[in-house]
Amino acid sequence: MEPDLFTAAAEERQEKDPSSSPLAVRMRPRTLDEVVGQQHLLKPGSPLRRLVGEGAGGPAGPSSVLLWGPPGTGKTTLAYVVSKATDKRFVELSAITAGVKEVRAVIDGARRATGGFGKETVLFLDEIHRFSKAQQDSLLPAVENRWVTLIAATTENPYFSVISPLLSRSLLLTLEPLTDDDLRALLRRALSDERGLKAAVALPEDSENHLLRIAGGDARRALTALEAAAGAALDKGEPDITLQTLEETVDRAAVKYDRDGDQHYDVASALIKSIRGSDVDAALHYLARMIEAGEDPRFIARRLMISASEDIGLADPNALPIAVAAAQAVAMIGFPEAALTLSHATIALALAPKSNAATMAIGAAMEDVRKGHAGPVPMHLRDGHYKGAAKLGHAQGYVYPHDLPEGIAEQRYAPEELKDREYYEPTRHGAEARYADAVEWTRAHLGRKRS
Repeated sequence: MEPDLFTAAAEERQEKDPSSSPLAVRMRPRTLDEVVGQQHLLKPGSPLRRLVGEGAGGPAGPSSVLLWGPPGTGKTTLAYVVSKATDKRFVELSAITAGVKEVRAVIDGARRATGGFGKETVLFLDEIHRFSKAQQDSLLPAVENRWVTLIAATTENPYFSVISPLLSRSLLLTLEPLTDDDLRALLRRALSDERGLKAAVALPEDSENHLLRIAGGDARRALTALEAAAGAALDKGEPDITLQTLEETVDRAAVKYDRDGDQHYDVASALIKSIRGSDVDAALHYLARMIEAGEDPRFIARRLMISASEDIGLADPNALPIAVAAAQAVAMIGFPEAALTLSHATIALALAPKSNAATMAIGAAMEDVRKGHAGPVPMHLRDGHYKGAAKLGHAQGYVYPHDLPEGIAEQRYAPEELKDREYYEPTRHGAEARYADAVEWTRAHLGRKRS
């Protein structure tokens, strides 16, 4: 909808007195060149630059776009820049409060503006994943006919939350979590800029590092915490935002954890060893330390996937699927909700029966290969599909296991020098007991003698 009198008055007041707006709002970039991060989306000729009027133009007009990324990565900011940099008519809706009626009103207004004044309309729709299928369907004619150029934002995976016809008519742009360097540049700009804190306070390195940790890649969270801490420091008459003031303001203790140093590896090691030792409470403690310190959730998820194979293996065949599912979920949702997923996986792995038999098996097999214990592939196992293979004796004498009642043939598979080598030594822990029975039975039916 077009801004009403009250909205217009509020915007006019903020323009006259910028300090009445939150720091995160005041520090919003005014041009694409001021945007911090997301440089992969801001190259010359990119859809966003074409939306603000950069580029050759001509018969190829700007495309509608779907902005997908975690909170605080700049989705609303990019739409705001487009609204300020373009001479197009700009309308903003939120899927939380708007419905089909509001969408149709915008589309009708866009058609009138195009027909009457030749003015194009850009529609920014925030939280599009909250729209139902019918509500999203109402956008299709306007997007397809380019009555509006749509900029839709979502934190949810659009392949699940946005209807396929709308996806096919738009370009999907994926925003990445902001790096520490991105946030550091943003904080320092906010401290010195006239729109920001105007160098009223300084931010020492330890306080800056703590702010980066609690931000978790979210620019809005970083600037909100900075503003609150700066206010507290100024009230105290302090020239610097001390770590103590920052901790008091954001109610978050500074966790001793260096993501690039010893603490990073020590705490990660403690997490995995606690899982290996089946101490679920200790594992959750170290997981919490990593989360609170702003560790990359994808790093934690990768460690859990490794643990599932290294320390659990076939004692609980569900451990690896749980860890993989957790990694996929974490990549989709990010913090803070990812903490629940990582907790789920950590508890499951810590309480699972343990076996490193798979780890030891591949280690022993690789050691033999490194030592040169390989030998030629037995003739009956070699490829016999090409012309002339039979003359070489390839695949001759091979017994097809599916032709036998028990589905297993007594024939040699390993090279001659390794015919009696046994790599996999299963435990009787958890579900691996079944594999222990299976390997004993299969080795006997293969005609193998125990060494």
